Amino acid sequence: MRSRTETALDLSLYVVTHPARSRGRSHEEMTVAALAGGATVIQLRDKNASTLDLYKAALRMSALCAEAVALFIVNDRLDIALAVGAGVHLGQDDIPADVARRLLGPGKVLGVSVENAEQARKASSDGADYVAIGPIYEARGTKADAGAPVGAAAVTALRPAMGLPIVAIGGIKHQHIAEIITAGAAGAAVVSAIVSAEDVTNATREMKRLIVEARG
Repeated sequence: MRSRTETALDLSLYVVTHPARSRGRSHEEMTVAALAGGATVIQLRDKNASTLDLYKAALRMSALCAEAVALFIVNDRLDIALAVGAGVHLGQDDIPADVARRLLGPGKVLGVSVENAEQARKASSDGADYVAIGPIYEARGTKADAGAPVGAAAVTALRPAMGLPIVAIGGIKHQHIAEIITAGAAGAAVVSAIVSAEDVTNATREMKRLIVEARG
């Protein structure tokens, strides 16, 4: 049975923008195309942009997501998330999740990347709404510091440890969807398979179809 939090959040297709993989598209262009294909979450991820440019992009993306009734998340940057009223996703080396929760308040979504059950339980007690685990598959082309793939079994192993939804991330392609959904993932966080596609909308739409099909 899904938890109350998991039922309330539609994390099924979580698209992460990545300027180096986008064929020259802007964050806004990636967002428009992915939302048109049915993405339920858009995460702004950009390690190189200035704070001002991130803020401007976040403002536009937040408005687009609100119009599409999709969730908007900012990667790492709690300051940007607070400035535009968005949710935030944190890694283990970012500001502590309990501090982020206090600053965000109860109404904004907080996600945390975890590597094991201990980190997942701490994220839950700190007020996270979901956790992400990975890389499920090889992902060094997208994230230079990604570790060795942990496989879909990592999702299955994590589920008994917590009541929060789990998002699978790292190297996920269309052919992997059935495996990660069967393993117990609430959703797939996808980068290159969507934002690097020639047609982002069609790539998103096809992945959404596969997720619905895998859920039965």
